[in-house]
Amino acid sequence: MRNVLDIDRSILGQAWRWRALADDQRAGFKPDDLVTQILLSRGATREALDDHRTPSIRSFMPDPSIFRDMDKGAARLADAVEAGEKIAIFGDYDVDGATSSALLVLLLRALKRDARVYIPDRLTEGYGPNAVAMQLLAAEGATLIVTVDCGAQAFEALADVPVDVLVVDHHKCASELPRAHAVVNPNRLDETDGAAHGHLAAVGVCFLLAAATVRVLRTRGYFTDRAEPKLLDLLDLVALGTVADVAQLRGLNRAFVAQGLKVMAARRNPGIAALIEASRLTRAPTATDLGFALGPRINAGGRVGLADLGVRLLTTQDAGEARAIAAELDRFNEERRAIEAIVQEGAEANIVADRGVVVVAGQGWHPGVIGIVAGRLKEKLGRPAIVIALDEHGVGKGSGRSITGVDLGAAILAAKGHGLLVAGGGHAMAAGLTVAADRIDALADFLDERLSAAVAQATANRALLVDTVLAPGGVTPDLVQALEAGGPYGTGWPSPRVAVGPVRMIKVDVVGNGHVRAIVAGDDGRSIKAMAFRAADTPLGLALLAAGPTRRLWLAGRAKLDDWGSRAAAELHLDDAAWAN
Repeated sequence: MRNVLDIDRSILGQAWRWRALADDQRAGFKPDDLVTQILLSRGATREALDDHRTPSIRSFMPDPSIFRDMDKGAARLADAVEAGEKIAIFGDYDVDGATSSALLVLLLRALKRDARVYIPDRLTEGYGPNAVAMQLLAAEGATLIVTVDCGAQAFEALADVPVDVLVVDHHKCASELPRAHAVVNPNRLDETDGAAHGHLAAVGVCFLLAAATVRVLRTRGYFTDRAEPKLLDLLDLVALGTVADVAQLRGLNRAFVAQGLKVMAARRNPGIAALIEASRLTRAPTATDLGFALGPRINAGGRVGLADLGVRLLTTQDAGEARAIAAELDRFNEERRAIEAIVQEGAEANIVADRGVVVVAGQGWHPGVIGIVAGRLKEKLGRPAIVIALDEHGVGKGSGRSITGVDLGAAILAAKGHGLLVAGGGHAMAAGLTVAADRIDALADFLDERLSAAVAQATANRALLVDTVLAPGGVTPDLVQALEAGGPYGTGWPSPRVAVGPVRMIKVDVVGNGHVRAIVAGDDGRSIKAMAFRAADTPLGLALLAAGPTRRLWLAGRAKLDDWGSRAAAELHLDDAAWAN
């Protein structure tokens, strides 16, 4: 296939290619129907175009019973509701865990039942169920414990729990399952029909459990004299957890996010309303806002503050309390940014250049920000990255992020199987681990040997996919609005990318936290603003700063609205650039 604009090597060293459409897909729609092209090129079939234009829960939600143990888990939860048992929820400390926990709390509250929530401390307890906490919950009187966004690998912690446990998770499973009354996880190795939904975040799995539980209670006559919970009102939580966990926005997940954003715009949940206010958003949130504004603030509680703040915020009915918690999370988020910058600097100083997988470790690094730093390294270097924080006892807590085509979660499980890790697990694009300091070099060697070929192939095939080419005058608010009709966008359903040019630099400078801002003009006489975020010290940013007013470039990125000024204008958020002939 011919490269876009004949660009085979851009400033970032990649070809620009058209996002492929087969000839039979192109037939039958107008060339100017850009939204149809966007939908088809992201995997929609012609027969399902209408469903993908307006993704609804009705169109994409499966019968929850297709998942193994779902009926068993729903029946046990319904038993506990009917009998008034004491239910405990053990959740993870990230956004997916917080929203999963909050969803079940609000479900049970609507069923006139309360739940005890336990969120482990990231620093002192680490990820997932631990024996001490599980025994504590049982000793407090819980007769049913539900673990959410964790538990798939908690063999020791769940081995001797004296009460029933439901594991609701989405992380990769081993062939053996932990001891539990039910393990609901689309990524169980023995899943068949449910495996098609392996991209669900834990909060999506919890929503399906909620639907299954309400159905069981309905058949038992529980709602004869009381109202059923309005499950669709919980979709704001599902959307937030799904986007923040970087789950693929395909099928059901797109429906969750599309409908959840509508619920969120109504601001019925006091905690989410306060979070939107603390994020300084004056309009309805978008999927991008969930990932870059709301999600990080929820995460900040677990990273540098109090692990249960996120759940408390999302479940409170008191608007004043919600505003106070949101303000506290906002302060924690600012602290997190400062800590992150320190760890980022230390991590970059320890990179070994010839490794297929970047593995860096440091004494005293804050474990709460290593996942963010790993993501930054992955984006900057184009390779999987693992960042490990070592404590004074010689134990490292690590977090990794991967690139498309390289299954990091499977590699971490393999490393655990080879005795290189104390603990570890995850999914294709992200993983966590615990490792002894004296095993880090062996771990790096193992991952390099196992994944270097896949990394090399992924890197060799790396290309920037473009949806359309425009002159600068074509980048308008109307274009942005038209493109948004193909959303919501995110991982697995990428935002449309436009190539713009050729352009000349009118003005360029560095603003904010290393962002490069440029005003460029095209042959059509129109000018637009282009932003390259956190790019001042990258090849892209350096090229823009050095371009001068005479050299011509092609720019590629996402057309967005700049709505911070007095009037909305369109601008280009840059992914790459290439010199024009």
